[in-house]
Amino acid sequence: MRKIVDSRIRTLIENGVKLRHRSMFVIIGDKYRNQIVNLHYMMSKAVVKSRPTVLWCYKQKLELSSHKKKRSKQVKKYMQRGLLDPEKVDAFSLFIESTNITYCLYKDSERVLGNTFGMCILQDFEALTPNILARTIETVEGGGLVILLLHSLPSLTSLYTMVMDVHERFRTESHSQTVPRFNERFLLSIASCKASLVVDDELNILHISSHIRSISPVEVAEDSEGLSEKERELKDLKEQFRDELPVGPLIGKCCTLDQAKGVVTFLDAILDKTLRSTVALIAARGRGKSAALGLAVAGAVVTGYSNIFVTAPSPENLRTLFDFVCKGLNSLEYKEHLHYDVVKSVDPDMKKVTVQINVFKQHRQTIQYLKPQDHSKLSQVELLVIDEAAAIPLPIVKSLLGPYLVFLSSTVNGYEGTGRSLSLKLLQQLESQSQISSQNLDSPHSGRLFKKMELHESIRYASSDPIESWLNGLLCLDVANYIPNISRMPHPSECDLYYVNRDTLFSYHKESEIFLQRMMALYVASHYKNSPNDLQLMADAPSHHLFVLLGPVDESKNQLPDILCVIQVCLEGKISQMSAIKSLSEGHSPFGDQIPWKFCEQFQDSVFPGLSGARIVRIAVHPSALRLGYGSAAVDLLTRYYEGQLSHFSEEDVEEIIEPQVKVVEAAQKVSLLEENIMPRANLPPLLAHLRERHPEKLHYIGVSFGLTRDLFRFWRKHNFTPFYIGQIPNAVTGEHTCMVLRSLKNDEIEVDGSSQCGFLEPFYQDFRRRFSRLLGTTFQTLDYKLAMSILASKINFTDHKDASNNGSTQSLGNLLSPFDMKRLEAYTNNCVDYHMILDLVPVLAYHFFQGELPVTLSPVQASVLFCIGMQNQDITHIKEEMKLEREQILSLFIKVMKKLYKYLYSVAAKEIDATLPRLREVTLAPHSISLDEDLNEAAREVRENMKADNEGILKPELLQRYAIVDRESDFEKALQSGAGKVPSSGLVSVKSSKLKMENGVHKAAKKKRKENNAERSNSKKKRRN
Repeated sequence: MRKIVDSRIRTLIENGVKLRHRSMFVIIGDKYRNQIVNLHYMMSKAVVKSRPTVLWCYKQKLELSSHKKKRSKQVKKYMQRGLLDPEKVDAFSLFIESTNITYCLYKDSERVLGNTFGMCILQDFEALTPNILARTIETVEGGGLVILLLHSLPSLTSLYTMVMDVHERFRTESHSQTVPRFNERFLLSIASCKASLVVDDELNILHISSHIRSISPVEVAEDSEGLSEKERELKDLKEQFRDELPVGPLIGKCCTLDQAKGVVTFLDAILDKTLRSTVALIAARGRGKSAALGLAVAGAVVTGYSNIFVTAPSPENLRTLFDFVCKGLNSLEYKEHLHYDVVKSVDPDMKKVTVQINVFKQHRQTIQYLKPQDHSKLSQVELLVIDEAAAIPLPIVKSLLGPYLVFLSSTVNGYEGTGRSLSLKLLQQLESQSQISSQNLDSPHSGRLFKKMELHESIRYASSDPIESWLNGLLCLDVANYIPNISRMPHPSECDLYYVNRDTLFSYHKESEIFLQRMMALYVASHYKNSPNDLQLMADAPSHHLFVLLGPVDESKNQLPDILCVIQVCLEGKISQMSAIKSLSEGHSPFGDQIPWKFCEQFQDSVFPGLSGARIVRIAVHPSALRLGYGSAAVDLLTRYYEGQLSHFSEEDVEEIIEPQVKVVEAAQKVSLLEENIMPRANLPPLLAHLRERHPEKLHYIGVSFGLTRDLFRFWRKHNFTPFYIGQIPNAVTGEHTCMVLRSLKNDEIEVDGSSQCGFLEPFYQDFRRRFSRLLGTTFQTLDYKLAMSILASKINFTDHKDASNNGSTQSLGNLLSPFDMKRLEAYTNNCVDYHMILDLVPVLAYHFFQGELPVTLSPVQASVLFCIGMQNQDITHIKEEMKLEREQILSLFIKVMKKLYKYLYSVAAKEIDATLPRLREVTLAPHSISLDEDLNEAAREVRENMKADNEGILKPELLQRYAIVDRESDFEKALQSGAGKVPSSGLVSVKSSKLKMENGVHKAAKKKRKENNAERSNSKKKRRN
C-alpha cells in the first residue's frame, strides 16, 4: 500500500542538499528497511551528481542471511541481462545491490576515517559510544543523511533506561547499578537539533519539539555559474596563481579558500629559506590540515629541501599527509618509481603505512617519519613537520623545536581528543618571542619568526552545519569558547570544594549545560589526551563522582560561579577475598578497580583489594590559575573530606546513609508514541552541594594513576602520596611510564604505627623501593636521575645520625667487600689507580647507601654522581650531558664520595676485626678505702691485742702453779748433789714433783678463748680492706 510521505521530510532533505548541510533521521520500529530505501531515493533525486554512497555500521549481525546474499547475486545478474521487473522485486534487495554500500563493524570504525559517504546508517543503538558516533557522522558529506535505527519502543523515555554495552565496563563488584544519563541527554539534544527528525517505521513524524511543525524551503544565493561567494573567491585565487610554480598546481588541489590560503602561507615560509620560521595551523577536525601540510611538503621538495622529517603521535596519523605529498608531486610532474619511491612500514602493527618517501629527480631528497620521543636523532634537518601536535605532550613538542623550519598542525577541538595546552602555552610563548625578535630585526642574532593560521571551512560540508553544531554541543567538542575569564582570583584558603550532582548536570537544562561545557573546557585545556567517551564515563559510571573548587559564592548574584578546579574521583575496592584469590590464580584482572587489582598483582596480596578507596581520575585547573595553589587546596579538601573532618554527622547517620535517588523515567503518561513530548525533567536536586551537607564514604586510602613526570610526581609527593608501582614499559605515544601512588587515610579499622609516615602502606613502600632500586640499572636506566632520586627519597644527610656500630645492618657490611676489594678501594682513594678499577664495587656501595645502610653524609651533587654511576650504570660522558658538568668535575666529586665511603667502611671493618681478637682477662685494681698509715696502725693494734691476749693466758697464776716446787727442799738438794754440786750446762735441774696436775679444763678454756679473739681480729681486718 503506497502512502504519501510528509512534505517536511522531503523539504528537510532538499534544504540540506542546497545548503550543503547534513540532516539526521531517527527511525523507531522494526520495519525500517523500506524507509531507508525511501530516504535514499529522495536524497538521490535532490542530488545532481551520481548516486550517493552508503556507510552501514553495525555491532555484530547485519541481519542479511547468506541465503539472501546468494539471491542478491542472482538479482544482480538479472539486472545486467535486463530480465528483471522492478515491480516484482523487493525494494530493499534492489537497494542493496544497486547501491555502493560499505559495511563496517563498530569496533573497526577507525578505518573509515578520511572517507566520505552520502549516507551513514547506524544500527544497534546499544553498542554506540560517543567516539563511534563522532567518527561515523563525520564521514558524511554536505547534503547527506545520518540515519539512526532503533527497535520498537513503547515510549521515547524508555531510552533512558536502556542498558548500553559499554556499561559492562563501568560496573565493578561493589558498584553495579548504572544510570544511563548520557542517553537522556542524547535524546533531549536531538529534540533541539533543527536538522533532525524522529520518525516511526512508516515515516510518521514524532513531534518531540516545536521546530518540527514548520520546515520551509530555503533559497541559496548563487552567481550565474552556480557558485557561492567563497567558492568564487577560491576559483579566482586558483586563476591568479595558475602559471606560477610551485604555487599554482598545489593550490589547484585545495578544496576551500581557507586551505588554499594556508598552503600559500606555508610556501612563503619555504621560499624564504632563512630556516628560522615557525608556522602553526590550527583548526577543528575535517578542515584539511593534513592535506595542506602534504601539499606544502611537496612544494618544499620542488624548492630543493633535502632533509624533511615529519612526526605525529602515530604513523597512521600521517596517512593523509603522505597521500597529499604524492598528489602534490604528481601535480608538479613527478612520476612514482621514476622520480620518487614510497617506502611502506614492515611492522605488522603499523598496517603498511607510509613511513618514508625518497626523491631522486634533482638530487637525493628524503621525507621521513620520526617518532616524537626520538627528537635527539634530528640531524641536518631543514624542515620539520609536526602533525596533530596537541596530542603530543608539551615538553616533547618543545624539545622538537630547533634551528630549522617548523610546521605545526593541531586539532584543538574534535573527536580525536586533544588538549589546548599547545595553543594556550606553546603558541603564546612562540608568539611573544616573535614579537621581541621583530623589534630587534636589525640585530644579527634576532629570534625566530612565528605565524599562526586557523581554518574554519569544512572540506565535506558548508559552514554553520547544524549537525556539526549539535554534535559539538552533545559531545562537548568545541569547548574552547567556554573558558571564561576569571573575574577574581581568591586566595586558595578562601575556596571551598563542592560536590556536583550528576543527575542535574546531565539533565540538559540551560544552566546545567553551561556548567558542563565549562567543566569539559578545563579538561580539554589541562590534558593533552581527551576523548568523547570520557563524557559517557562521567555521566553513567556508578563509581565516579565529580567535585569542583569554587571561590566565595555570592548567592545574591544569580549567576554561575567561576570554576577554579575540577576533580573526578572513582571509588574502588570492597572486593571479596575469593575474587582476589581467583584473580591471582588465573593471572588476569577484571575491568575497573584499577589500583586494587594492580596492588594485588604487584604484591600478591589478597587482603588489600577488600579495602575501600578512591582514585583521582582527573584533576584540571583553570588555565589562568595554574601554579597558584588551587590544585593543592582541592586535594587537601578532598582528603579532609574523606577523613570525615569536613562533615558533621552522627555515627548513626554514617552507618546507614542513603542518597536520594532521582528517578530517570518519570511516571509514564498515557499517551501514544506519536503524541509524546520530550522535555527536561523537573524537581531535580541542586547542582552543587557543599561537602558539609554530604556524608563521605568510608575509605582507607586515596590513590592516583598518572604518566610519570618530575612536576607531577613532585605535586603528589608534596601531598604525602607514596608510590607503589611504576610501569616498566613506557607509553608508546608519550614515552612516559605509568605511576601509581597511594595515601593512607585515618581510619579506626586499621592499626597503624604512629611513627610511620605512610601508615599501613609502609612495608609495601619499602618493598617497592628495593625493587625499583634493582631495576634502575636496566629498565629505568634512561629515567631522569632527578626524578629517580625523588622516587627513592633516600636520606643523604646523616649529621644527626647516632653511632652506626650499634646497628645490626651495618655490622654485616664487612662481608660485602673482600680484603682485596678494600685494598683496591684504598688504592683509588690514594690516587694510585684509575676509577675503572673500582667500578664493580660502586653498584654495591650505591645500593646500600641509597637504602640508608651506609650513614655517610653527601652533598646533593655528590649523591647525584654516585646515583648515576652506581645505580643507573651511566658512563661519564652521559653524566656530563645530564648534569652539565665537566669530566674533571665529575671525577673529582666521585673520588670525594669514595673517600667518605672508604673511611666509613674502614672504621666498621676495624671495629669488627678488633671485636674478634683473643684477649687476657682484665683485672680491675680498685683503690683502697683507707690510707697506708691507717692500715699500718690498725695492724699494729691487732698485734698488740694478740700479744696481750697470749700473755694473759700464759701468766695466769693458776697455770703457773702447776710448775711450783712445794715442800720438797730435800728433793731439790738431792738433785744438786747428784750432779756433784754443779748445774748442768743446759741450766735445767729436774725435780720430781709429787703434786697433782691441774685439771685440763682450765687450760683448754684459755686456749679456746685465744682462738676466738684471733678470728674476730682477722674478720674485722678483711672488712676494712673491702
